[in-house]
Amino acid sequence: MAVIAIAVFVVAYVLIASDRVNKTLVALIGAGTVVVLGVVESADAFYSHETGIDWDVIFLLLGMMIIVGVLRQTGIFEYIAIWSVKRAKGSPLRIMILLVLITAFASAMLDNVTTVLLIAPVTLLVCDRLSINPVPFLIAEVFASNIGGAATLVGDPPNIIIASRAGLTFNDFLLHMTPIVLIVVAVFIAILPWLFRGSFRVDPDQVADIMSLEEREAIRDPGLLVKCGVVLVVVFAAFIAHPVLHIEPSVVALVGAGALILISRMDRSDYLASVEWETLLFFAGLFVMVGALVKTGVVGEVAQSAIEITGGDALSTTMLILGVSVPVSGIIDNIPYVATMAPIVSDLAASLPDGTDSNVLWWALALGADFGGNLTAVGASANVVMLGIAKRSGNPISFWEFTRKGFAVTVMSAVLSALYLWLRYFVFA
Repeated sequence: MAVIAIAVFVVAYVLIASDRVNKTLVALIGAGTVVVLGVVESADAFYSHETGIDWDVIFLLLGMMIIVGVLRQTGIFEYIAIWSVKRAKGSPLRIMILLVLITAFASAMLDNVTTVLLIAPVTLLVCDRLSINPVPFLIAEVFASNIGGAATLVGDPPNIIIASRAGLTFNDFLLHMTPIVLIVVAVFIAILPWLFRGSFRVDPDQVADIMSLEEREAIRDPGLLVKCGVVLVVVFAAFIAHPVLHIEPSVVALVGAGALILISRMDRSDYLASVEWETLLFFAGLFVMVGALVKTGVVGEVAQSAIEITGGDALSTTMLILGVSVPVSGIIDNIPYVATMAPIVSDLAASLPDGTDSNVLWWALALGADFGGNLTAVGASANVVMLGIAKRSGNPISFWEFTRKGFAVTVMSAVLSALYLWLRYFVFA
């Protein structure tokens, strides 16, 4: 069964990477194949937390997509677009830096998928106003989202899994993860001109036109905007208070979406216009295929075999966890990977020599899983969502276009993470 799971996943991954076949179709056929061949049963695919579809992710996305659909009707995205261009003096590079900073900060406070859903419409409007290609901006933002999300407990789903397993708090993540995230964000901004060279040319007349606009005139429905603002504040507060309230973000998002539908009294076609149905189906198929790898023990065996070669040395174990987590999280979704690795890391942390900060292994896992999500177009949920938005807007991003840029960003992040872990927990411990 393990051979079948691997074969199906590899074939599906190659087809997705080729960009010649619709990735949603590939994911659904792959999921159907592992179910029909008996690798996973319906109970594994639909009801199992370890091997099945992560319904929390699916419904979190659905709820936030509906909220964005209602919010779009207020004109707030046009307002932010004009405001951003005017603050950046019309410079595409400065606009990109501003949007990257906003995205990274927001992803630390919210989850990165929510941030992407909110920032992408603004980006598309900015680029449309300036008649420039939005693809480099969208790619840069999703990189910033995955980097910024690593900073806090609520910023990326793998962090929540790690915190629960290791008994880590919100403040622990702030103290140990935020410093390296700030460093990586700074270096990422510094390499933007090189990473996206040739993407910052703009017609001066276009800049003059948008600089003359009054952003307040873009607000079409102030009353609805106030109502949306109240609902969003409550939703975001519930996200942040998740460790206390124990209400899943998916439930919060669905309740928020339902409240806005009732308040706005919009037509169904309006609030469903922003729902990326293909993206939701792609996730469902991908979860089932990855679940087959988890159920058959493929992911666990690979991770366990790689870690056994360290011989119990704390530094070697730390670097190997980081080194394994980065590429594996770039290939499969980092949520099931972290769920599989958590018990292994827990056992290893307990066996480290006295005097060693055992939490360093958890930080290595978090950094590898969070930053590794930038490696490929399917490495993180935010990547898939952004590619879906780009495609629907008429600006498709190919798998390899994303991955070429993502490889450079991931290598940079991994090198800086390795240096950070070594210096903070072993040299200056």
